[in-house]
Amino acid sequence: MRSLARQPSLRRVLHPRSALARAAVQHLKLGPTTVTKYSAPSSVVVCAMSSTATVQAPVEAPTKPQPIFRKDYKPPAYLVDTVHLNFILSEDITHVHSKLSLKPNYTANGSAPPLVLNGRDDVKLVDLKVAGVPVPESGYEVTPKHLTIKSPPTGPFELEVTTAIKPQDNSLLEGLYKSGGNYCTQCEAEGFRGITYFLDRPDVMACYTTRIEADKTKYPVLLSNGNLKEQGEVDDGRHFAVWEDPFPKPCYLFALVAGDLVTKEDTYTTGSGKAVTLRIYTQPANIDQVDFAMASLKKAMKWDEDVYGLEYDLDLFNIVAVDDFNMGAMENKSLNIFNSRLVLADPDSSTDLDYARIEGVVAHEYFHNWTGNRVTCRDWFQLTLKEGLTVFRDQSFSADMNSAPVKRIEDVAILRASQFSEDAGPMAHPIRPDSYIKMDNFYTVTVYEKGAEIIRLYHTLLGPEGYRKGMDLYFKRHDGQAVTCDDFLAAMADANGEDLSGIGKWYSQAGTPTLMVSTSYDAAKKTFTINTKQTTPPTNGQPDKLPVLIPLKVGLLGPDGTDLPLHLEGKGDVGTSTVLRCDDTANTFTFTDIEVEPVLSALRGFSAPVKLVVEGQTDDHLRLMFAHDSDSFNRWEAGQRLYMKLILQLYDAAAAGSASASVSERCAAAGGVKPELVEAFKAVLEDEQLDGSFKAMAIRLPAVNEIVDRIDHADPALVWQIRHYVYQQLAMQLRPVLEQLTKQNQMPPGTPYEFNATAAAKRAISNMAQSIVGSLDDAEIQEQLLRRFREATNMTDRMAALTVLCDHDTPQREAALQEFYQANKDKPLILLKWLAVQAGSFMPGNLKNVKALTSHPAFTITTPNCCYSLFLGFARSANFHASDGSGYEFLGDAVVQLDKINHQVASRVAGAFTTFKQYDKERQAMMMAQLKRIAAVEGLSENVFEIVTRSLQQVEAAT
Repeated sequence: MRSLARQPSLRRVLHPRSALARAAVQHLKLGPTTVTKYSAPSSVVVCAMSSTATVQAPVEAPTKPQPIFRKDYKPPAYLVDTVHLNFILSEDITHVHSKLSLKPNYTANGSAPPLVLNGRDDVKLVDLKVAGVPVPESGYEVTPKHLTIKSPPTGPFELEVTTAIKPQDNSLLEGLYKSGGNYCTQCEAEGFRGITYFLDRPDVMACYTTRIEADKTKYPVLLSNGNLKEQGEVDDGRHFAVWEDPFPKPCYLFALVAGDLVTKEDTYTTGSGKAVTLRIYTQPANIDQVDFAMASLKKAMKWDEDVYGLEYDLDLFNIVAVDDFNMGAMENKSLNIFNSRLVLADPDSSTDLDYARIEGVVAHEYFHNWTGNRVTCRDWFQLTLKEGLTVFRDQSFSADMNSAPVKRIEDVAILRASQFSEDAGPMAHPIRPDSYIKMDNFYTVTVYEKGAEIIRLYHTLLGPEGYRKGMDLYFKRHDGQAVTCDDFLAAMADANGEDLSGIGKWYSQAGTPTLMVSTSYDAAKKTFTINTKQTTPPTNGQPDKLPVLIPLKVGLLGPDGTDLPLHLEGKGDVGTSTVLRCDDTANTFTFTDIEVEPVLSALRGFSAPVKLVVEGQTDDHLRLMFAHDSDSFNRWEAGQRLYMKLILQLYDAAAAGSASASVSERCAAAGGVKPELVEAFKAVLEDEQLDGSFKAMAIRLPAVNEIVDRIDHADPALVWQIRHYVYQQLAMQLRPVLEQLTKQNQMPPGTPYEFNATAAAKRAISNMAQSIVGSLDDAEIQEQLLRRFREATNMTDRMAALTVLCDHDTPQREAALQEFYQANKDKPLILLKWLAVQAGSFMPGNLKNVKALTSHPAFTITTPNCCYSLFLGFARSANFHASDGSGYEFLGDAVVQLDKINHQVASRVAGAFTTFKQYDKERQAMMMAQLKRIAAVEGLSENVFEIVTRSLQQVEAAT
């Protein structure tokens, strides 16, 4: 599953001032009388229960949500062999009849333990049978979260449960719900319990047969997992379909879709010659926008065969696009359900970022067929086993399909802007967490992106062949099983005969390690020595840290910037780049036969997710690397380090300067932007050998979150102003060069849009140069931007111009926004961009505009996409941190309101407050006030409760 809220926003990628960070559930009131009066179809057995029947959850006193701990894991007392589900979909009450074949998984001691099934308070128990016999009232107990069968039979037995639910009232969008008039499901992590009572845990794997019955006119398409075995018509204009999935799976991979949908079909032939039917379903108006997703799916299938040797295992693969979806997409076996924005694309509605994201997420969900479905997680603490691994796979796929150096830079930039700050906050957790209250809160950049970096460690240390050997053994050992991160590590180690225990520590420790590197050159001995020292700061519940295995990939540059041949003491010739294993608190490595004192190029390719500090590294060293380093990542990183040093110097000067002077005046007094940096910046712009996408990344300043991470108790508004000042200075000094780049790379009018590496690179550098020039407060530039907005032949260029216009309070901004809305007012997906670009604006006083958008027809608070675009877009802006606290109050109100509608969305918005510790004391106090206000709300969901209380506990621990 890919979390949409965790992905970079449009604003993060396109806008230089974005800092890579500008991008009511109703209980079923179904008393026994209501059920008795319901005339059920013949295929559902409904017990007529008296008014005294114990079928409703008893009223319980509110209790404080309790954490679940990894150390307390126990295998389930019962396993399920087969599941037969029968859905009778109705406009009012939907009935779900389940028949489970269970078998004991406990140690026989003469009596069977109670069977405890998971449920939810909006699920109504209608009928219950064990071995075909109704269970008396005294034989079971229902609570808001469980159904307990007190005395099950010993040995295997059959359990039948009938439940009544109201999908149309399910605003949580977990379990079975309706979206746009269609039924769909989302069961990961714990949504299946919102459909029927079940052992809702990933280590219970069963084969599913699903029958769906619905009105044929309203819901002509009936889909579930596996292969279609039977379909037909029944009375009263209804029809049915029966689906059978031959592969055992946990219930979180169950899926159902029923609706008025159309499909586009294609075929893929596997390497072994099997023809697989591919279908993408959408609402009728959108079917012309799925061609790119279909092409991406076929590329992913071919790539997985070529790189991993993995073929698809069924005859049919379906994708369904829905508008209301909490996450980005879901890998349900053979029936992937996607947020529409990650399937639908055309040049008039989608940017290059949208196309790249669709390509990557379609691949991600397909890759889960093996890394997540065929081999799944034993428990939810192991989530990174499937998600970190599959993110690494989708990153590798996207790198192979496009520019590998640029993809690596983008992935690291997201990691450092988002995950490093998570590691520094109250929600810091290892990639394999030790506890949770609500698992939904741990679909995080730590589990996903940092988890992918840990998989990359295996690849770096073992090499491509060793990594593949480990993957092959992993599948051979564990196909069809629910396993752990330790099982994955063991397969990698055993396949290669390597001790990888140092990687194991990454799974259990939170926080971002800092790797200190010092060097010395002995001219007489011609040796170059590297000393490393690693430390990891304390995090909640983990005051003491152990050293981890850090693969440090290094090269040495000569005076002209070329790579020197490397001779590592004890290993001999190791080429021009090698990996050093830093596995202790301190390590030392010596290179011999080094004729001249070199410049160290360390952490090439970002070989480990650490903060690197190189003692004695000078601006001259960095400029040499920025101009010549053969490692593309480190060439980019050298520029980032130069920018960061300048920004931190200017921040210190501005923070210490007189308040009577403007920020620009204080920066100028401190020396401003040095000529040497301007020249290095210009050299990148004029280097014709560099790819345009790389240039665009190379001239982007570090993200606000990265800068804040380097400052104790930062003033975030001042950080934004310093970055803005630097961009303005670069624009003023290099305006002719930047404008020429924009012009040279601009697509002529009428040029058809293409999404490929070459075309995307031209748009990337053109729009980045335009954005930097657009930082200037110049009426002529605003007119140029408006003209470019109007003449744009694709959404990438149109949104790039609109993004810059939105940061200036000008008539051109208003004109562009109005024109964009009028042109797209009937296109909800496109209007998400319109909401996000306004919410993330740097324009002072923008909060009033964002508040107005909450009542605009383009915004619907029950739609997760709208909330992510508006509320999270605003949380990534400078205006969120307004000095009077108004931005915090606005978002606090939003969290309280959202929690009554959708707990997952509310908790993601509440996550904006978890970074409070990084800011100045005044802002800390205002953010904590909002956290306390939210915590005091009666009936707070477990999702939001966990986010808020963990944040407040960090405050208590520090006092």
